[in-house]
Amino acid sequence: MSKSIAWIVTVGILMALVPAASAGIKLITLPPRERVEIQLDNPQVTLVEEERVVPLTQGVNDVVFAWANTSIDRESIQLRCLSDPENVKVLSVSYPPGENALTWQVASPKAGSARIRISYLIGRLDKSYAYQATASPDEKQLTLWQYVQLHNQSNEEFGTSGMWAGFGEHLERPIGINETKKLLSARFTDVPVQKVYLADLAAHGYLDEGKRQLRVPMSYRLKNDSAHGLGAFPLMFGKARIFQDDGKGMSAFLGEDWARFTPRDDELDLFLGVAKDIVVKRTIDRREQKRVLGNLYDYDVIVKYEIENFKDQSVVLDLAESLPALRTEIGVNSGRDVEWELGDQGTLTKSQMDVEKTTVDRVLFHVELSPRGPDDQAVKTTHTLHVRIRNEW
Repeated sequence: MSKSIAWIVTVGILMALVPAASAGIKLITLPPRERVEIQLDNPQVTLVEEERVVPLTQGVNDVVFAWANTSIDRESIQLRCLSDPENVKVLSVSYPPGENALTWQVASPKAGSARIRISYLIGRLDKSYAYQATASPDEKQLTLWQYVQLHNQSNEEFGTSGMWAGFGEHLERPIGINETKKLLSARFTDVPVQKVYLADLAAHGYLDEGKRQLRVPMSYRLKNDSAHGLGAFPLMFGKARIFQDDGKGMSAFLGEDWARFTPRDDELDLFLGVAKDIVVKRTIDRREQKRVLGNLYDYDVIVKYEIENFKDQSVVLDLAESLPALRTEIGVNSGRDVEWELGDQGTLTKSQMDVEKTTVDRVLFHVELSPRGPDDQAVKTTHTLHVRIRNEW
């Protein structure tokens, strides 16, 4: 029996149903739970459903439910009969003042065992998510494990219980009092992965501001869809530990990241660290002001990127610019939505632009970088972004 939830059936035979000589009160200790289900699909509350086989007497039975030191929402507690729902009915419920207890009056047309289900919301029984990702030696694919971590601080022992998080497999494990249990909920193999390098001053700042060298984070990018071996359900927020298979039966730890909530068909980036072998220096190469009318001006701006790839393989670098941040950087900011257009005097063109990820205030380009030369020296390449910022004052 539960350590903190007590169950007693007080059986009172109604005078109208049986002879007065039969009236009396009988105390029955309920048998252990036969089944427990814990619903973890709601992010705010946890629903517990438990089933027991209860000996009922013909007439009206007082079923007393008492709990102590357990965070049960008393207003959420429900009882219903599963074995004979048409005839075994709850007539009323009462709450003794100042006590963690309630009493149901349950009417049964005959004596015998009834299977009942008790459900309630409980606090301090919650979950979090965790991931492990192991990339292949060539970093072209990975295996992703998703875990549900159940945190039981409810001061209640549930024994062997079924659990469901709203997706994935139905799990069944014993749940002890005040314990945390890590359960594998899903495993995905051969998931295609792309290694991404991103230079974005507004988002990630400088690695060396004096040299105007940008910080270049690198990440594994997964797409949560069926074409990439995922997409069965959204990926929940949780800590991810990232490894790489060395091809010799061992794995190298690459780092940790917090995986954001990723709906189906969306992308998830797992941060690996800052790239030291891709160098991007960014400067404002031109800023020209042209009067339009009165105190209204257009600004003609060229941003220059000097890029070196010290890797022995070619990579694709993402170059991003926030247009509101660029407007502030050149010393103007009307406070209105930025109005801009791509100029034709830069090397970065619409053919290199990621149309899906470019927005009204952020532009993104993909730039291919050649590997370093045979003398281990990177070849410096220069790209320029030409934009016109319109109607500022």
